[in-house]
Amino acid sequence: MLKDIITKDLTVIFCGINPGLKSAEDGHHFSGRSNRFWKVLHKAGFTPYEIEAVNDTDILDFGYGLTTAVARATSRADELSKDEFDSSLELFKTKITEFQPRYLVFLGKAAYKAFFKKKEISWGRQPEEFCGSQVWVLPNTSGLNRGFSLDALVESYGAFYREIQR
Repeated sequence: MLKDIITKDLTVIFCGINPGLKSAEDGHHFSGRSNRFWKVLHKAGFTPYEIEAVNDTDILDFGYGLTTAVARATSRADELSKDEFDSSLELFKTKITEFQPRYLVFLGKAAYKAFFKKKEISWGRQPEEFCGSQVWVLPNTSGLNRGFSLDALVESYGAFYREIQR
């Protein structure tokens, strides 16, 4: 099982769709060899060095946290059912209400679409808040997401980083 890495009053909580099998087995977020999260976070300016997955709790030192929309680990996020998202929503709302990050960032569109019952959304800042947090949707850093190169991910995350520095 993959535990949340969160505390109160963080600047950002990054929300993955669900844990990958390797991350769940290791007990560390984004530990899959092909996942680019830690590299992207560093290159976009969030961290002064690239955090290794085994040191994932270091993210708290920079004012950021990690959670997932659905707790069940899968090899691919598309293995999750609509019911799993629906049954995860109340617990997720409770968590975000308790910890109150300034920003909640969904990594990929799947969880956001499922939670907000939307068919189409754009990348970036969303028009509604979630439990008092401003919401952004950024591309998923999974190696399975071949629609975004490393440079495109860094640009997208960098734009968000520059926005929160204002």
